Amino acid sequence: MSYVGQPSDDVLGSGTGGANLAEVEALRAAERRLQRAQLGSDVETLDRLIDDRLVFTGPDGSLYSKQDDLRVHRSGRQSMTRVEEEDLSVLVVGGTGVTWFLGTLEGTLAGQPFLARVRYTRTWILDGDRGWRLIAAHVSPAERGAATDG
Repeated sequence: MSYVGQPSDDVLGSGTGGANLAEVEALRAAERRLQRAQLGSDVETLDRLIDDRLVFTGPDGSLYSKQDDLRVHRSGRQSMTRVEEEDLSVLVVGGTGVTWFLGTLEGTLAGQPFLARVRYTRTWILDGDRGWRLIAAHVSPAERGAATDG
């Protein structure tokens, strides 16, 4: 297991059990490509990065699919003007990876402006020649100074 990030060893563990730094950095790069694609509503890049089986849990507990995510970007119903990363932790175990993003999102959703500090937990799978692909995600509000700051 390879882990690069802030949480303490007793929370997530650490070590190198099979994953190498190159795999961790490739996942970190995929996460940041996803962030840029969200910011630019780049549906083509989102389509490449998101697995068809994606299940996304929104902050209200609702479940969404890849097609739901692409539709909201394609239609302009959601527009991001800011994706500001404060912290990004990465864990790789074999062909599975997890990223923990902490940061601020700003934009509009259904014509209503929003500004939120959030924590995303994203699960990725290594998919042969296609690289890292997002298969599950969850977002929660993150208050400043909360224990989630690592």
